[in-house]
Amino acid sequence: MRFFVVVVFLLLSATAHAEYPDGTAVLKKLDANMTSETRVVVTKMIIHGRRDTRTVESKSWTQGDRRAYTEYLSPPREQGTKMLKLEDRLWMYSPSTDRIIQISGHMLRQSVMGSDLSYEDMMDDPRLSELYTAEVTGTETIDQRSCWVLQLTANKDLAYNTRKLWVDQERYVPLREELYAKSGRLLKKIDLKDFKQIDNRWFPLRMVFKDVLKIGKGTEFVMESIEFNVPIPEHLFSKAALRR
Repeated sequence: MRFFVVVVFLLLSATAHAEYPDGTAVLKKLDANMTSETRVVVTKMIIHGRRDTRTVESKSWTQGDRRAYTEYLSPPREQGTKMLKLEDRLWMYSPSTDRIIQISGHMLRQSVMGSDLSYEDMMDDPRLSELYTAEVTGTETIDQRSCWVLQLTANKDLAYNTRKLWVDQERYVPLREELYAKSGRLLKKIDLKDFKQIDNRWFPLRMVFKDVLKIGKGTEFVMESIEFNVPIPEHLFSKAALRR
């Protein structure tokens, strides 16, 4: 009798698992919504610190996950600060010192302006299906939306070795994400909200980041405007543009 119960349990588990879609297919559909050939976006970063809240506005031009240029617009203290990413290299220009410095190594994982985002987070826009293997491990409901739960494992050395995503089953966008170190330690949580359909894709206009190792109430990343697949002047992707 016990053997029969075990067999039935295994068959039911296998049947339930077979109803899940292929993880790679889900991830590719997610990539189609969340990435683009080019992007121009004006953002407002609201940093909720231990004692106060401050807002930093910027405009960014990105080309896939290879090149990106960002200029900070406000507040006055940050105005004119610029960042340039070319492949895996990152430079930052400070108008107060009129210096360009390269940010590399462990510095890439430092906080940007006291926020819950690192330099890597700010400048990264990867196609996850090219960097991770994916498996659908279950279903859950978030904000009254049915989600596939995806477990991602990096196929090379990355800042986040594993990720857990809750992907909307209809729109194929992530509603929540957890980022883990190679040790299995949870590093960051992201909630994605205020989705809008833009150019036949669904995209979040607000993201809430929380570095779980950092004291504070998190950082909101609000899209003030966004354009996909638009021409970007080539001169922006050069170190000379940092001082213009």
